[in-house]
Amino acid sequence: MKFIAGNWKMNGSRGALKTMVDALRDIETDNTVVLCVPYTMLGIDGGRASMGAQDVSPHAKGAFTGEVSAEMLQEAGAKYVIVGHSERRQYHGETNAIVREKAAAAIAAGLTPIICVGETMDEKQAGKTMAVIESGVRESVPENTNGKIVIAYEPRWAIGAGLTPTSAEIAEAHTLIANTLHNMGIGGTPVLYGASVKGNNAAEIMSIPNVDGVLVGGASLKPDDFIPIITSVK
Repeated sequence: MKFIAGNWKMNGSRGALKTMVDALRDIETDNTVVLCVPYTMLGIDGGRASMGAQDVSPHAKGAFTGEVSAEMLQEAGAKYVIVGHSERRQYHGETNAIVREKAAAAIAAGLTPIICVGETMDEKQAGKTMAVIESGVRESVPENTNGKIVIAYEPRWAIGAGLTPTSAEIAEAHTLIANTLHNMGIGGTPVLYGASVKGNNAAEIMSIPNVDGVLVGGASLKPDDFIPIITSVK
């Protein structure tokens, strides 16, 4: 069984989400399906898909205008929340420490954080890929996970660029993450791959050792693109 998560980013509408939910009702799969949507779309019954958000405040409550707490997400029907996505790290300056706080807040409210880690093109070219990935995992994962986390490896240089690492590069990164999690005492944590995942490469990517599923961007917005990814593996 694989874990298939869609990240709608700042796209879609409540109508589009209802269309997706209706389309997912008829598919045959044992895979876990999650749709991480903008805050305004939470509250819609996801049917066979669990609902998730794309970010969360590290604060439980208070004078933090514009932020949304983990308890608010949980109350709105979210089961999961993405933290530390590459775009949050790039455009909002989120560090491993901030991601760790957000993940801890999510866990405390009963949500499962999908914690993203990965290297930039500059870090890749400098030969720092493995070091960045390992520190990302060790520094972004809270001490007490309650067995409720998912890791997503995002080669940040590939996102939105139509680029995909080689199978060997993906395998190396995922093996490192799996070993690091084992050394931290949380072996068996699902590790997803995310960057330019599509229907025509999803099965191959998910056949790579230690790839437990995928985090899908643009291809998760339309049923015709997303369903082939979900059904590409049993």
